[in-house]
Amino acid sequence: MPELPQHHAAGAPPSPGRRGFLIAAAGTGFTLAFLRADSTLAASGPAVAPSVAHGASVFDPTIWFEIDRQGLVTINIAKAEMGQHIGTALARIVADELEADWTKVKLHYVDSDPKWGLMVTGGSWSVWQSFEPLSRAGAAGRLALIEEGARLLRVPVAACSARLGVVHGRGRSIAYGDIVRRGKLGRHYTPEQLGAIVLKTPSQRKLIGRPAQALDVPGKTNGKAIYGIDAGIADEVEGLVYARPKIPPTRYGAKVLSIDDSAAKKIRGYLKSEALTDPSGTVPGWVLVYADSYAAASRAADLVQVTWRAGAAAHVSEQDILHYGARQIADPTLGARVVDDDGVEQAFADAGLTLERQYTTATVLHFQLEPVNAMAQLADGVWHIHAGTQWQSLTLPVLAKALQVPESQVVLHTYLLGGGFGRRLNGDYCIPAALGAKALGRPVKMICSRADDARFDSPRSPSVQHLRMAFDGAGKVTAMQHEASAGWPTQALAPGLLAKDKRGHPYDPFAIAGADHWYTVGAQRVRAMSNDLANSSFRPGWLRSVGPGWTNWAVESFIDEAAQAAKVNPLDFRLSLLQATGRNAGSAPNAVGGAQRLAQVLLRAAEKALWGKAMPKDTGLGIAATFGQERDMPTWTACVARVRVDRNTCMVQVEKLTMVIDAGTIIDPDGALAQAEGGALWGVSMALHEGTAFLNGEVRDTNLTSYTPLRIADVPELDIEFIHSTEASTGMGEPPTTVVAPAIANAIFAAVGARVRHLPIRPEAVLKGLDRYGAV
Repeated sequence: MPELPQHHAAGAPPSPGRRGFLIAAAGTGFTLAFLRADSTLAASGPAVAPSVAHGASVFDPTIWFEIDRQGLVTINIAKAEMGQHIGTALARIVADELEADWTKVKLHYVDSDPKWGLMVTGGSWSVWQSFEPLSRAGAAGRLALIEEGARLLRVPVAACSARLGVVHGRGRSIAYGDIVRRGKLGRHYTPEQLGAIVLKTPSQRKLIGRPAQALDVPGKTNGKAIYGIDAGIADEVEGLVYARPKIPPTRYGAKVLSIDDSAAKKIRGYLKSEALTDPSGTVPGWVLVYADSYAAASRAADLVQVTWRAGAAAHVSEQDILHYGARQIADPTLGARVVDDDGVEQAFADAGLTLERQYTTATVLHFQLEPVNAMAQLADGVWHIHAGTQWQSLTLPVLAKALQVPESQVVLHTYLLGGGFGRRLNGDYCIPAALGAKALGRPVKMICSRADDARFDSPRSPSVQHLRMAFDGAGKVTAMQHEASAGWPTQALAPGLLAKDKRGHPYDPFAIAGADHWYTVGAQRVRAMSNDLANSSFRPGWLRSVGPGWTNWAVESFIDEAAQAAKVNPLDFRLSLLQATGRNAGSAPNAVGGAQRLAQVLLRAAEKALWGKAMPKDTGLGIAATFGQERDMPTWTACVARVRVDRNTCMVQVEKLTMVIDAGTIIDPDGALAQAEGGALWGVSMALHEGTAFLNGEVRDTNLTSYTPLRIADVPELDIEFIHSTEASTGMGEPPTTVVAPAIANAIFAAVGARVRHLPIRPEAVLKGLDRYGAV
């Protein structure tokens, strides 16, 4: 049975391939960079680093870190920091192998120079992708420093070692900064030499997996951290103009017919309003309102009257999208067969018992704390775009197309993100700022209001899923079919990353991952359909947990219903299907142990939550499991939710979540726990509180008065445990989110016998379930 494809260029862990490393002195410091295999060092001696050589051809300039003459280690971070402490985590990997003094390490979040290669932060990939290359970068640097330190100390290299930024040997020592200042650092590592470096064993590590100060926290707490929304404001850019947009009634196809700014002219500081012309097609129908302050631009925008001709989606509703998806599922000829075993039809034909259920989810907004914004400025023929983004490599070519300049004339400066959750993978908000600056001939800072941000969001699409299971006469599961329809973000934003099934039919791997579960269910089929009505009505986006946020909801709810049909305890039923054989046996390097590791976290979570113990009236335990986002980087996660249901109001209170996670080697324990806690609470929020609907082509809820994420009073007790492991590190951003909603739904059923099949779970759905099952 085929698995979902690897991540193409975007997700496969990078490998040095036929490249080596070059260690070289660079100006006042020491730099480590990739060297292309077809390059040669200058005969006159060690080549200088790219920062000095200004594009010397001997480098593939992907520079990882540098050390100055004072011994300060600056680690370059090509990932976006949005509260997940990724800079600290990646710096730990380098610093541990480098034997750096953690108190002398700082972070540098880099801009979009091509030398950094693919720049994307999402999918829980960052540590998983970076662990191996950053470990070898740090180790290569340590060896070079030891060699040069030994020469300066006049001690054999074999007698030397490094610790806390100092090389020691035979009672003598020299600090890294002194080696940089006095030494002649220059070493070329071939790919073979690089691969032969022996990395530390887990027991030898001093930073990985151990408590240490998060490097990004001080700046975030003392106000020194600079976010995208601060760019331009903090720097006092000369001639800066502020802009707030007027958002058209539909995402696509809207056209400006007239602009009336007569009332806005009374606002002090108001400059003008104009419709944007966008060659990239990103913001059709947009009008920018300019002023000399954001307050003036915001007040003026409220007064500007724009008449539009709306696009074709002007009358599309949420139910239209769901009904369209249901019709797609009913047509067996549509879609891609992501998993397609022989014998599915025969198993259902021969079944002694079949189970069939449908699950749906509503539109979900990102609602990150910092509304989207960007600043654009032309300087010396180069466009500088300042914004917090998650996928610079995706945004740059769109900016170049919009500005009608070569990509080499655009630089995207990255800042801290006041929340991302996948919204800033789509850097569409950079386009209007750039177009405004080009039209006005001045730097422009565009800031969306909260309502603007909601209307311009790339939300998680509503979804429809149909699941079937076949049992033979002895009660054994013999087949399972999972069919899903939703808007596909990859199709809308990065179609080059669409995968293909065996028949050549394209599909979005990030909109169906999770359906290819680790349960052994006999013949299996997973069919994915792109909801064309959703795609044409709005721009579907990636949202934290991505596909498994809704596929896992269906799978784990359905597994519970199947256990009920088979008259088997839900935990025992899952364990019976978690057979580490065949494709579920797992494989190196990321999925060692396969289904057995998922069974282990289930057993541990059940033990911790006292599974099977009698509960008070109207209180129940529900269990669910997930492997995270994708099969090739599984983070084994189990959750038991303890839920109490008020029969009078049908309100659901989540009292406690017990979660056990096996993410392989944990880099930053405190950061991992924060990720898990945040992910779990996001899961509660989407299960019970968050969700909107499309009405007349727009989202219904545009502010926090009606879009109501989890409030602090509803936060449950959290008991989160990590399995100690030395296996490969996998992702932490999404897995804790995906497992929560089905655990809550299953707990509701255990508490009062009401089965719910739609997210978010509203009291009226619980009441309907009570009535349906006679559980009043």
